[in-house]
Amino acid sequence: MPVELNQPVPAFTAQATSGVEVSPDGLRGKQVVLYFYPKDNTPGCTTEGQDFRDLHDQFLACDTLVFGVSRDSLKTHENFRSKQGFPFELICDKDEQLCQLFDVIKQKKLYGKEYLGIERSTFLIDRNGVLRQQWRGVKVPGHAQAVLDAAQALPRA
Repeated sequence: MPVELNQPVPAFTAQATSGVEVSPDGLRGKQVVLYFYPKDNTPGCTTEGQDFRDLHDQFLACDTLVFGVSRDSLKTHENFRSKQGFPFELICDKDEQLCQLFDVIKQKKLYGKEYLGIERSTFLIDRNGVLRQQWRGVKVPGHAQAVLDAAQALPRA
């Protein structure tokens, strides 16, 4: 059952780069951005990651952690993160646990062929683990700034 707006994010455990294990309980007290992207080292995904990277200090200033999520392996994630200098962790969702939880696997078309892939989507979770905002079918230009604006606007209490 996908998580819904203004509802608590159900329990999950996910592996991220740097040996980090991510779970809602471990993130309590912090705001969290989960941005789902199709594939490491592709032009749109690289640009999106760079945008979040360039605003990272401002996300930290409003007590917000950023995580990128895709189905790529931890090894691919580590290389992508290192190459791009991302200061945030990338979550490996090979089994699509998070993709299913946030309902981001969609029918896509490339060169006339249909396949199931990640729809570029971002989710903002408050300090109490409640989903407060979502962006689906994201267009990269200006997106990271819009997410930052929303994170800054969440109540601090």
